[in-house]
Amino acid sequence: MTRTTTPEGHRRGLRILVLLFLAVTGALLAGAGPASAHAALTGSDPAQGVVVKQAPSQVSLTFSEKVAMNDDSLRVLDPRGKPVQSGKPADVSGTTYAVRLKGSLGKGTYTVTYQVVSADSHPVSGAYTFSIGAPSQTVVSGTGPVAGGGLVGALYAFGRYASYAGFIVLAGGAAFVLACWQRGAGVRALQRLVVGGWLTLTGATLWLLLLRGSYTTSGKFADVFDLGLLGQVLQTKTGAALISRLLLLAAAALFIAVLFGAYTKREEDEEKRDLTFGLAIGGVVVAAGLATSWAMAEHASVGLQPGIAMPVDVVHLLAVAAWLGGLTALLVALYRAPAETPLEAVAVRRFSRLAFGSVVALVVTGTYQSWRQLGSWSAFTDTRYGQLLLVKIGLVALLIAIASTSRRWTGRLVDSCAVTAETPEKERVGSGAAKQSAKGRTSGDPRRAEQLARQRAAMDAARQKRLRDGDTNRFGLRRSVLAEAGVAVVLLAVTTWLTQTEPGRTELEAKAATSSTGSAAAPSNGALTLDMPFDTGGTDGKGVVSIDLDPARVGANEMHVYVQRPNGRAFDIPEVKVSFTLETKKIGPLPVTPDHITTGHWSASGVQIPMAGDWKIAVTVRTSDIDQATVSKNAQIG
Repeated sequence: MTRTTTPEGHRRGLRILVLLFLAVTGALLAGAGPASAHAALTGSDPAQGVVVKQAPSQVSLTFSEKVAMNDDSLRVLDPRGKPVQSGKPADVSGTTYAVRLKGSLGKGTYTVTYQVVSADSHPVSGAYTFSIGAPSQTVVSGTGPVAGGGLVGALYAFGRYASYAGFIVLAGGAAFVLACWQRGAGVRALQRLVVGGWLTLTGATLWLLLLRGSYTTSGKFADVFDLGLLGQVLQTKTGAALISRLLLLAAAALFIAVLFGAYTKREEDEEKRDLTFGLAIGGVVVAAGLATSWAMAEHASVGLQPGIAMPVDVVHLLAVAAWLGGLTALLVALYRAPAETPLEAVAVRRFSRLAFGSVVALVVTGTYQSWRQLGSWSAFTDTRYGQLLLVKIGLVALLIAIASTSRRWTGRLVDSCAVTAETPEKERVGSGAAKQSAKGRTSGDPRRAEQLARQRAAMDAARQKRLRDGDTNRFGLRRSVLAEAGVAVVLLAVTTWLTQTEPGRTELEAKAATSSTGSAAAPSNGALTLDMPFDTGGTDGKGVVSIDLDPARVGANEMHVYVQRPNGRAFDIPEVKVSFTLETKKIGPLPVTPDHITTGHWSASGVQIPMAGDWKIAVTVRTSDIDQATVSKNAQIG
């Protein structure tokens, strides 16, 4: 039995795709938090948690890559929360930055805060403490919304998604018209699709330009309208990339005007062929320029082999646009093309070849990008970037599997298109007779003849549409292409998320650097054990303090503290204090004073952890009346 689709069915299919788009976007924004740090802090002087005898003349930070700083990017606060840095941060050695301190600093615990922009355009922020003379209480609190997070971070993430989607629809839709279905230049639905892509990309670019200043600094929505921040953004690499994108979009507007204007009016084959060639060259140049505006400011521009990575990234983006953007145009053509301009099977076959070439380019460029961003097989499972990349690879594989089904429907469609393109002989004879009869009845009334002609044209269009929509092969192709488009929407969301995620290679380097400077994570069984060497500076002041926290979850926990000498023997010292601080949520320090159980052993029960997060666990060890030190490590609890 032959299945038919109605206009309501067409609208239902498009509504499903729109709802899927909104659902994925909502899921993306719901999970949006502060942007991952793409430049890691690998060292500092003074180091985190140390107690120095004399006030240092400066504080220096070393990152895994070059970062951008402004006047307030590096601050040092005294125990009362007042700034004690002097002057602007200075670039010491490419990846090391320092700020000088005021003289005559008193004893106590000082807080170092930093907020910079990594070379791949993502904000990086953090804080740590060191002490002069001896640790002290501090009243330093959070500095407000975190750069790259909150409402501004979510809005920025949405803008990135919209910009990628707009580029894909703009470039891929235009490529579909020129390379696969030139008659489609006169189809209003395709015109609206490509123009919509241009409007989306233009609006998203302006949106990102406006949000950029607040996104990389305060994270406050009120600062979105700060013209001073906008002026600073225009002087950065990302600002230059966004402005370049806007200029290229002006050229793209001219391209669209010619494609859907003068091009559709050309009737001579030679003249149209020359214009097609010119539009193809111009379109490739503009599309490559737009793709370069991403490559020059994001992952490809930093790290290993940027001279190779940037052209590879451009090819990758163009291949994505040709495949997914062309797929979107194909879907619109299948559902919305008018009866008098049906989508031919040859156009579908051309797109099939274009999509195959795009997939080959994606595999080659994607393999290189994966090696460059991960660096090892273990990074696929041990890093967030690698896990997202596995999801992306799975979605691409699913998309290719569905595309193979579409290719089979395309092969079956050739003969049926030839049949539906021609009116059956019986209908042609009947139609001719009806025309002659109508002509005889209306020979004396031109207005009536014109009315009947319109009615006949509408009936012929409806009959052609009914025959076309009743084709089982065309119906199957529509369904498979709609499924492809649905997977493509999810794929685009994962790809956008990847661009905001710290590359696996950098994440592993950051973990190695963090572990060497005092960071730890709870083991998978829930119990947490931390070992921290200390040196109070006095006689017999060296040892190791161990913290056992069980079950290392939100709520009540059992804590044991063990202090040992360097030779492993129990070390009985006068006092041990522990505190917990969740810096990202401005919680703490939460003090805990354990009870002395026996030589070198202290414990506390009912230690309350109010929420999950990366907690800083600081232990103050006093070995005499005047000698003490504070050591700390970070641990994921909950």
